Amino acid sequence: MAAAGSDPAADSQPPPPIHHLPPDALHNVLLRLHLRDAVACRPVSRLFHDTLSAQFLALLPTLRLLLLRHPRPEGGGCLHAFDPARRHWLRLPFAHFLPYHSFSPVASSTSLLYLWLDTSTSAPSPLLPSSSSSSTSPKSLAVCNPFAATYRLLPPLGSAWARHGTVLAGPAGTVLVLTELAALSYTPSGSAKWMKHPLSLPSKPRSPILASAAAAVFALCDVGTPWRSQWKLFSCPLAMLTGGWAPVERAAWGDVFEILKRPRLLAGAGGRRVLMIGGLRSSFAMDAPCSTVLILRLDLATMEWDEAGRMPPNMYRCFTGLCEAASQANSAMPTAAAVGNNKVKVFGGHGKVWFAGKRVRGKLAMWEEDETGGSGGKWDWVDAVPGYGDGVYRGFVFDGGFTAIP
Repeated sequence: MAAAGSDPAADSQPPPPIHHLPPDALHNVLLRLHLRDAVACRPVSRLFHDTLSAQFLALLPTLRLLLLRHPRPEGGGCLHAFDPARRHWLRLPFAHFLPYHSFSPVASSTSLLYLWLDTSTSAPSPLLPSSSSSSTSPKSLAVCNPFAATYRLLPPLGSAWARHGTVLAGPAGTVLVLTELAALSYTPSGSAKWMKHPLSLPSKPRSPILASAAAAVFALCDVGTPWRSQWKLFSCPLAMLTGGWAPVERAAWGDVFEILKRPRLLAGAGGRRVLMIGGLRSSFAMDAPCSTVLILRLDLATMEWDEAGRMPPNMYRCFTGLCEAASQANSAMPTAAAVGNNKVKVFGGHGKVWFAGKRVRGKLAMWEEDETGGSGGKWDWVDAVPGYGDGVYRGFVFDGGFTAIP
């Protein structure tokens, strides 16, 4: 007699044909899956759950995403991300493993995502892994793997670091938090506590980045006057955070830092290049408008700059509001330089750059670096940006995967 509550017909069904595949053949099939599809297959059956282990998923290529963040995080338990390879948006859920309602992503390394958490919004569940304590600061930095659904709180920091610090994530779990006067570093394999390093820089570091191939931090500093900015590039080896900062300059560079307004640094492809993006000045006058957005690239092997890309005029007009003005009136369209002072938010990394602005609602401009390092790159629009309709988008690149677990 069949057990109560069981379905005799279902019990007599033969297992699906995939269950008869030899393990090597099954592995060969599953290794062809996209990472996100492989993660979605885990709860389908016990066979898939056992086969698609964290060790197996670590063999799959990481999933490169643009992760959006909002300046006023309101929770919701998920983050929006864009997959540039498949050209679609997806949601990364956090509520099933992160017991905090308010969080904001700030940095990433391969497979690992770093978040500022408001630990006052919820108490950690005893069933979830956590290293928090009753003395944890209301703002804490955490590292998580959203695909593996695991997280860990880093040692507490003061609230000033959360308000003013820029977080950089390096290899092997190394984390840096930079402010105007000092930097903090944390390495899990070291003393497992934050180490403080004074910054010997002339001003607050702007848009610091970590170039992985050079194992160094690069940042821009304003060495000009209160009336006119003058930017200079500085760098510091990761192994010499105390006293290692020095200007990076060559006589052959000329006025490369003078032609851009509000320059910003991003990491180029492979960690071997530094991208500098800003508005291209129409002249060297102090209040000169911008004619477009220019992307310059520094090759860290040759220490030479070249032009990597230039935003097409029709695309830049949308950021200045000229496209909207032209659609509302039949008057002659003015030149982009006439109103080219509008701020354009720049974010990304690893050879991919996204642009957002208040006049461009619901979409982003995207630039992809040429794989061979040639000039021009590829420009395109990213439409149907989800959520955040009340503000300007920001974000950064996240390589999701199972190669590292907190």
